Amino acid sequence: MKTKTLIELITLSSSLYVLARDTHALDKLSEWSEDKAKDGNELQLLDKIKRKAEQVKSELEAKVEDVVSKVYKKINIAHLDDIKALQGNLEKADASIALLEARLNKLEAKS
Repeated sequence: MKTKTLIELITLSSSLYVLARDTHALDKLSEWSEDKAKDGNELQLLDKIKRKAEQVKSELEAKVEDVVSKVYKKINIAHLDDIKALQGNLEKADASIALLEARLNKLEAKS
């Protein structure tokens, strides 16, 4: 489970890096579009590409947010399982310590 979540986090990190790099490309497209509009030559195709890219970006951000929340939920569940197992071990250890103390008290009482 832990390896799977680590792989998912690495994949998510690389996806976020690619998204950031693509955002830089979108910013460059915006600059080019603004420069051409200032010159009086509007590039309709570039504007359409820009709008479509922004739409895809917003959809991708929504999907990434969903995936991130699912991954963190899985990690939280994995940690809760580990904590429950440790609590069970602690309870067993406490019971063993109590038993050993009772035996020690019995031995001390005999001597």
